[in-house]
Amino acid sequence: MNAIQARIEALRQYAPTLTAPNDLDPFWARACREAEASAPYTDIEPADSPFQRAKVFKVIYSGAADTPVHAWLLLPPEPLRRPAPCVVVFHGYSLSKGLPEEHAAWLLMGYAVLAHDVRGQGGDTGNGLPQSHGMAKGWITQGILDPERSYFRAIAIDALRAVRCAMALPDIDPALVFAFGGSQGGGLALLAAAFAPGLRAAIAHVPNLCHMDLGMMQSIGSISEAADFAARFPDRLDDVLRTLGYFDILNLAHRITLPVHVTVGLKDTTCLPETIFAAYNRIASANKSIEVHPFMGHAMPHGYYAAAHAFYSRLMR
Repeated sequence: MNAIQARIEALRQYAPTLTAPNDLDPFWARACREAEASAPYTDIEPADSPFQRAKVFKVIYSGAADTPVHAWLLLPPEPLRRPAPCVVVFHGYSLSKGLPEEHAAWLLMGYAVLAHDVRGQGGDTGNGLPQSHGMAKGWITQGILDPERSYFRAIAIDALRAVRCAMALPDIDPALVFAFGGSQGGGLALLAAAFAPGLRAAIAHVPNLCHMDLGMMQSIGSISEAADFAARFPDRLDDVLRTLGYFDILNLAHRITLPVHVTVGLKDTTCLPETIFAAYNRIASANKSIEVHPFMGHAMPHGYYAAAHAFYSRLMR
């Protein structure tokens, strides 16, 4: 066995101690009820785009804390079937839903797309979440001392409502809604896989929100903001770790029973391979797979659109 094989084998056996708070189940029962307690969307109107045949709409749905969340709905000129399967696209940290043309590959393969902004980050969506304590730089430490008022809870509810929105939109097959994302988006795709009723499958590339206590110590990514916060307020470390425990895929992976595909780069210093395998190894789905790239860092793997189509299309037969 060479060093690469040994490394992968060790990761496949990695099983750190769970960090779930005692009230994890009632916490998520309340959050899921809240996610269901709104209209699927509040506004939809046609939007201009450079596409000659694909239709583009601006969609707004109500996110957590009464925040209007902005999204694109893109309908393919030739769907794989009617009504169309839909990919809910979750973007990476600090980015946005992007421009409609950035999602053209999905349309050419026959999928509709719902791409939404993560609140407060790089798109059109603001953030109505109240704040009662200071933050470290970035977004994730807003409300980090109270899981019920935390940024993580708000973006989780937004993600669940995005899936619900997609299922209710015109020309979409509600039985064929898929989650897709990388990094932050991969973490949200896994959260959706754990809690979104009726979601068909999920693909999570180099996902975050996994084994976040280890990430705080070693990651250079967004979770390092939690480490900065704890360094500034060392007496609140236990509160920070408790809040993270509610949203850590490590503690939620047993709830993922739908088909799921995950990728990991062994040179990733943002979403460390240990964190991803810690969560993946506990996913309960009988239809799960992990794609290991020994020399990839924090990136989307080559050919990921075609691979996603191959994965999703098998589930439509």
